[in-house]
Amino acid sequence: MKQFKRQRDYGFFDQDIRLSKLSQLGDPLEKLNNGIDFELFRTLLETNFEKVAKGKGGRRPFDYVMMFKILILQRYYNLSDDQVEYQINDRMSFMRFLNLSIADVIPDSKTVWNFRQQIVDLELVDTIFNLFIKELEKLGLIVNEGKIIDASFVEVPKQRNTKEENHQIKNGETPKSFDENSNKKQQKDTDARWTQKNNTNYFGYKNHIKVDAKSKIITKYEVTTANVHDSQVIENLLNEKDKGEKFYADSAYTGEKQNQIIIKKQMINSVHEKGYRANPLTDEQKLNNTEKSRIRARVEHIFGFMEKNMNQMYLQCIGFKRINTSIGLMNLTYNMFRKIQLQTI
Repeated sequence: MKQFKRQRDYGFFDQDIRLSKLSQLGDPLEKLNNGIDFELFRTLLETNFEKVAKGKGGRRPFDYVMMFKILILQRYYNLSDDQVEYQINDRMSFMRFLNLSIADVIPDSKTVWNFRQQIVDLELVDTIFNLFIKELEKLGLIVNEGKIIDASFVEVPKQRNTKEENHQIKNGETPKSFDENSNKKQQKDTDARWTQKNNTNYFGYKNHIKVDAKSKIITKYEVTTANVHDSQVIENLLNEKDKGEKFYADSAYTGEKQNQIIIKKQMINSVHEKGYRANPLTDEQKLNNTEKSRIRARVEHIFGFMEKNMNQMYLQCIGFKRINTSIGLMNLTYNMFRKIQLQTI
């Protein structure tokens, strides 16, 4: 067998040449690094993490901003803790994004898990998300000429439980069989719920988002279990800032209760009208729905980005608090890439 012969020997600038090639190919992480000032989050992270930091001694903790960027990496590529550790070690684009060299110590999967868990315990994700929203407002990227609300399923690993166990979970109880086996309990998600839509079953949670109609930036979100109807979170998503704006949503958000909330928030109702067997839509109503759809459909671009560019809306987390943090980071990651798109248009 003929041995492969290198065209040239390794050189001092080979790494720079390879990174330059990645840039030419359009490395999304380089664009993210150039388009987002991650130092924006440093004070918030350091202030909160240092409150719970252990006493003197032991290895110095990894840079908090770098660890936060690893969480963004996870959400963009939808990677497990083990996979993100492997990929950082393996991929030059990941190391460049984190400002690491081949000589640097790279956080292991347990360190990544622990950092994310601290964000869960400190309930920091909403604060981090809102900090970035304020930055986008300063830049004038949130236009406030209308709001769109919609929701999408975020699935989690299906649970293999007995009928009795499922019945207890549905009633808000923890099955005795889980308490008797601590290892089994750690692998069970007692917060997630089943639901059905268009004859398809889903198990997990819902990501309810409010979107700036013009910029397609997510300005607020709410996480619920999958069985919660879309319309039940309207009041939590809308606020005083939305006063006077048009409110866009599909026909799932119709109803007297929803109408009263829209009136209470002093918004202009642009929700799709719904026809019934005894009272079908008129031609004028159908035409109005078509016009509304041109705006409302923009929210589908967001879920499309998450589904395709961010490798599906499927999470390996267990429990509502962890899911809430991961979905918050998912929405934040989308907003970061959307900011870059808006500033290059």
